[in-house]
Amino acid sequence: MTNLMSYAGKRVVIAGCYSGMGEACARILTELGAEVHGADIRTSPVALASFTELDLKDWTAIDQVVATIGGEVDAVFNCAGLPQTYPAADVVAVNFLGIRHWSEQWMPRMRPGAAIVSVSSNAAMGYMQRIGLISEFVAIKDRAEALDWVAAHPDDVADGYGFSKEALAVWTQQRGVDLITQGKRINCTFPSPTATPMMSEFTKIAPQAVFDFFSKPIGRQATSEEQAWPLILLNSPAASFINGVCLPTDAGFTGGVLTGLVDMAAFRASLAGGQ
Repeated sequence: MTNLMSYAGKRVVIAGCYSGMGEACARILTELGAEVHGADIRTSPVALASFTELDLKDWTAIDQVVATIGGEVDAVFNCAGLPQTYPAADVVAVNFLGIRHWSEQWMPRMRPGAAIVSVSSNAAMGYMQRIGLISEFVAIKDRAEALDWVAAHPDDVADGYGFSKEALAVWTQQRGVDLITQGKRINCTFPSPTATPMMSEFTKIAPQAVFDFFSKPIGRQATSEEQAWPLILLNSPAASFINGVCLPTDAGFTGGVLTGLVDMAAFRASLAGGQ
């Protein structure tokens, strides 16, 4: 029987392979037989087919890295990102604008049946409540114009993290409509708190109660591997009919919120009351 999860003979690229989910993806994909080409601002510890240093804020550098790696690919993994301890404009520039530009440079190089997957966040789970605003931003293609929009909407963008992940979700769903007509797919995941090196940055700006709440109902953070496997699944032939999906990878948190068993309103009230 054909192993639909096998990456033997597959050529893949990963943005953000230094640590966390991206490092786990790179490591597992090499074990699954893939030819893995990575890019990050810091060198990956995984033995890759190639590694290139890349700052996703620099679109010229993105174009150069794509040309350097070259060739066609079977899968694109977008695992790079900045936490909200960075300036909001930088967070949006990396987490959405850079990821989008990187992905769109690979789209013409994607073989039939190829797929893209990006790491969003369950911090973006309310994106449908302001899809008009997010769609307005996503429609801006020029980098400078997009950053001007960010500067002009400080209340909507806030610290940039949730907003950038919402934009990633909306763009994923929009591109899914046209990519599938080319025999290509695009999806993203909505992870809950995950024990990666970035978590230390998150804890600088939010109380522990936030991470405890978003870790419900399982009561612990995910491991990098637990988040990597859904990404690998979504880009595999096993997911050939899954497209334009924002998949919660949160051990039931989203389901609990949507059915009222995890009370988001009460949690927000407790934070507002300083409890």
